[in-house]
Formats: sequence, C-alpha cells, structure tokens
Amino acid sequence: MDDRAEGRAASTGVGGPLRVTRSVVVPAGELGWRFSRSSGPGGQSVNTADSRVELSLDVSRTTALGPVQRARAMERLADRLVDGVLTVTASEHRSQLRNREAALGRLATILAAAVAAPPPRRRPTKPSRGSVERRLADKKRRSRTKKLRRADED
Repeated sequence: MDDRAEGRAASTGVGGPLRVTRSVVVPAGELGWRFSRSSGPGGQSVNTADSRVELSLDVSRTTALGPVQRARAMERLADRLVDGVLTVTASEHRSQLRNREAALGRLATILAAAVAAPPPRRRPTKPSRGSVERRLADKKRRSRTKKLRRADED
C-alpha cells in the first residue's frame, strides 16, 4: 500500500485521527471511547455485544484547536460540555463499527459548527427611492381593489 492511500485510510477510518475541517484534525489519542450494551432488539447476540458507543473529546485541552477556536467552541458548546468534555453517543446501528463511524461523524459535525467563523455582519442600507415608490404604488392598487369589492353601505 502506498503512503497516500495509507494516509487517506487513517484520516477517515475509525482508528485514525478525526478530520473536522481542513485546518482542524483531532489526533486519535485525544478521543475517548466507551462501549456498552445498546437498548432495543438485537436477536441472539443481544446480551453479548457492546454495540452502543460513547465518544468523548476534552475540548478544553485538545491540541487540535487554536486559542480562538477553543474559546469559540467552549462558548457555543457550553450547554453540551461537562467539565470541558464533549460526549457523543451512537446506538442506532446493530454493529459497533457502524455506531463508531456514526459517532465520529456526529462529533465532527458538532465541532465544525462550533469552530466555524461567525457570518459577516449585515451592513444596513436604505431602501432605494424606486423600491419605496413601487411599494406605495402596489399598496394603493391593492387598496383600490379591496375598496371596489366592498358593498356600498352609504
């Protein structure tokens, strides 16, 4: 296997680093995994398979985020963090591997939204004279139409 294919597999696989954005890559060593029995139907292996997955990342100490990104993530994820740790759970699949992939995807989505730069502020502008005149002309036309529909009560 050549280096490019190996690197690509490591960045997208379950065991490798988690790519959040182009500039944010969380090392695999900073991700904490916990497995437990999932609720719901499971067939023969219901009492033996630990298919439920909990993936946690210490946002306050991760090396993947710079100081600005870390502060932004801590602020935006404040209601989801417990002592600076973000935890994501996946149990919708019967396979532990698929639940691990789902948890990684969910964590990447949440982190990407948390570290994204805020949208540029809108610069307020005054409506043009033409748009104001068109709006008023439409209002007059509508008023005339509605007035014509009324029954004369004079």
